[in-house]
Amino acid sequence: MSSDSVKNIFDWIDYLVFALSLILSTCIGVYFAFFAAKKQNTTSEYLMGGRTMGIFPISMSLIASYISGISLLGLPAEMYVYGTQYWMIVVPEFFVSVTMIVVYLPVFYKLRITSSYEYLRMRFSQPVRLLGSCLFLVKMLLYIPIVVYVPALAFNQVTGINLHLITPIVCIVCIFYTTLGGLKAVVWTDTLQTILMTGGVLLVLILGTIYVGGPQVVLERSMESGRIEFLNFDFDPTIRHTVWGVCFGNYFSWLAACSVNQAMVQRCLAMPTLGKANITVLILALGIFSLVSMSCYTGLVIYAMFYNCDPISTKMIGKADQLLPYFVMEITENVPGLPGLFVSGVFSAALSSMSTGLNSMTGVIFQDLIRPHLKASISEAKASFIMKIIVVIIGSICVGAVFLVEKMGTLIQAGKSLAGITAGSLLGLFTLGMFFPWANSKGALVGGITGFGLVAWISLGAQTAIASGQITFPKKPISVEGCEVNLLNYTAETSVQTVITGDPFPLYKMSYLWYTVIGTSTTILVGLIVSFLTGPNDPKEIDPDLCTPLIHGWLPQKTKDAAEEGTLLSHRENTELTFIKSEYDMKKYPSKD
Repeated sequence: MSSDSVKNIFDWIDYLVFALSLILSTCIGVYFAFFAAKKQNTTSEYLMGGRTMGIFPISMSLIASYISGISLLGLPAEMYVYGTQYWMIVVPEFFVSVTMIVVYLPVFYKLRITSSYEYLRMRFSQPVRLLGSCLFLVKMLLYIPIVVYVPALAFNQVTGINLHLITPIVCIVCIFYTTLGGLKAVVWTDTLQTILMTGGVLLVLILGTIYVGGPQVVLERSMESGRIEFLNFDFDPTIRHTVWGVCFGNYFSWLAACSVNQAMVQRCLAMPTLGKANITVLILALGIFSLVSMSCYTGLVIYAMFYNCDPISTKMIGKADQLLPYFVMEITENVPGLPGLFVSGVFSAALSSMSTGLNSMTGVIFQDLIRPHLKASISEAKASFIMKIIVVIIGSICVGAVFLVEKMGTLIQAGKSLAGITAGSLLGLFTLGMFFPWANSKGALVGGITGFGLVAWISLGAQTAIASGQITFPKKPISVEGCEVNLLNYTAETSVQTVITGDPFPLYKMSYLWYTVIGTSTTILVGLIVSFLTGPNDPKEIDPDLCTPLIHGWLPQKTKDAAEEGTLLSHRENTELTFIKSEYDMKKYPSKD
């Protein structure tokens, strides 16, 4: 995009609004670090908020974490370019919430663990736990750079400031308050950021609808262009979006992102009771439904605005993910403060996702990779200091990785594709442990590695083919008939494209929405085969609390009787002991092989 196409519509009011959002986030971190009644100098407080968090802030934190800047910018671009089929991702979210409440959360909550990957050691072995932890870290290190790139892209669009200059500023603020304030700072800044994010989206949606002439105009223009599409029931898995992929495939993606993800589990376990955690999950589903729907509708409003003069074809913007910022520029030039509020909302979405990622990664690195290898116990103050150092290090790594994001495709597809590399394997490992008591640690280890390797190969191969032009997707029609003459001339002069020949490997053509399904099913199938080949576990020897309540009725009687006698003690009865791995736990859950 040329610099001439950028309108610097930020005035002092917009910069003030934007600066205040960053300052408030910083102040929250400073408050919980230095002025709160309970300082963030213990593992329990720093990672779990003392397990006394309320429903409202945790709900807002989860919504902010899962509705990132990728959603705010990527969803409108998706609707504009490819149509509304992807909007149906809101359908499986309710079923994901029910699955979490019934299947996964009861297990995690009863065990009272800090890192969800502690479960993998209890159920299988320490190597499987390390595999799960490493898969999670890989996932977050792939995801956070995309999250950081998004607000920088929006800021560049409305100010003209180079996105590589603003990126470090965003990250430094986020790293600062996450380092100082721990989980409580993350949760309460997320609450502030959710309010800003929702306010920005809602205002842009309302003003945009009024600007183009009302909801009827939006619907008519979208229908005429064929963008309204919800019922594509084609069974071809290579079609980018169908009902099957968006609903069934995305069910597994959301399930992996929510039910076994450390960021989710950590926040749910910060609640004092399982009932309150369940309420939080339901509020999360409602929040995701609302914000996703608002973002998708905004995409249709944007099309209604540019239906006869596409800003991508005229090179007014460089890529589809800049559509929303460009749209905001067009409708808010005479509304003081609204561009600043919009950018603050997008930044808030990114900050919340990044801070959640940094906090959860810190918990996993310390609890799963560092603490088990310490020869002597350390003080809580020293543990807290180590975790703060970890936040700074991984935050810096994520900043460096941002420079690779520009080479990817659209944000939605790039984010889902990279997340699918690890999501399926992680979901498969936990599902294998909770539903199949005869699965052993050898099976879990081989299954997890196989699922990860297969999806990584497909995902990275597909991204490479998309970047080279070997794989393209049919787009909805656009028009430049209403553009000014100078823009039409510019379009004609710059419309030459390089044609890439060659046919990519067939699996690379598969829709990215199936990646998590492939990873999950591969992990479970290979895990079961290897378990039976190497000697399956005796279900009678498996603690039923390590299995989902759904299969307790089919467990051997001896196992159920053991649970009734209360043979599992300290790691569930005493919350504090979850932060200091006792010899009892290590003896209670040795490797099953």
